[in-house]
Amino acid sequence: MVQITDTVKHLIIINVLLFLATNAFGEQVYDLLAMHYIGNSLFKPWQIITHLFMHGSVQHILFNMIGLWMFGSSVEQLIGRNKFLILYFIAGIGAVLFSLGIDYFQFNSIFNELLNSGMSASEIHKIVNTDLPYGKAYVNPTLNAIYKINNTSLVGASGALYGVMVAFGVLLPRAKMGLMFLPIMIEARIFIPLLLLSDVLFGVFKANSNIGHFAHVGGAIFGFLVIWYFKNKYSNLRHQ
Repeated sequence: MVQITDTVKHLIIINVLLFLATNAFGEQVYDLLAMHYIGNSLFKPWQIITHLFMHGSVQHILFNMIGLWMFGSSVEQLIGRNKFLILYFIAGIGAVLFSLGIDYFQFNSIFNELLNSGMSASEIHKIVNTDLPYGKAYVNPTLNAIYKINNTSLVGASGALYGVMVAFGVLLPRAKMGLMFLPIMIEARIFIPLLLLSDVLFGVFKANSNIGHFAHVGGAIFGFLVIWYFKNKYSNLRHQ
């Protein structure tokens, strides 16, 4: 068991407070702070940061905060507070930009496909901006896909957490890791790549579509780049 560090503790407190505020004030806080697609009217620039502190359910925040405590505390002890915060926010911002970039590419590909099928741009924009009742979807899978891209929001610290977890694996490659519901422990240098591979596959084949798999991958990439830079720049990562 890892003793929680101050920075990790403060991040957890902020996440919990905003989760409680979201549940107290409802959709107004959620719509203001969650990350919306750049083409959505609810998109605001600050959401690139604030979405990191938003969560959709008790289970969502619980797993993220446990992961942040377990991996974040170890990483902060090794690299110090300031470097940890740089790692955390670059991974989190990189994760959402990576995910938005993929969404932007997919949106425009579908948009052009619909234009070539004979639909006008105004018809397409009307579809993506229609407020469908909860749980409803377009029968046409192409229309439904472009609607979902425009209207799905992204919340959670998972992207930042993946960056921290990759840093943990780089700094402590032989540390044993495992899933809570499986009693099998695997070294971090093996476990983390396998976890990322599963996210890539789930993202490509659109399995568990309510999870931001590409945000996880983006956070891992940026987290690796940051910790690789730190390892090469500083001979002693405990120096703050």
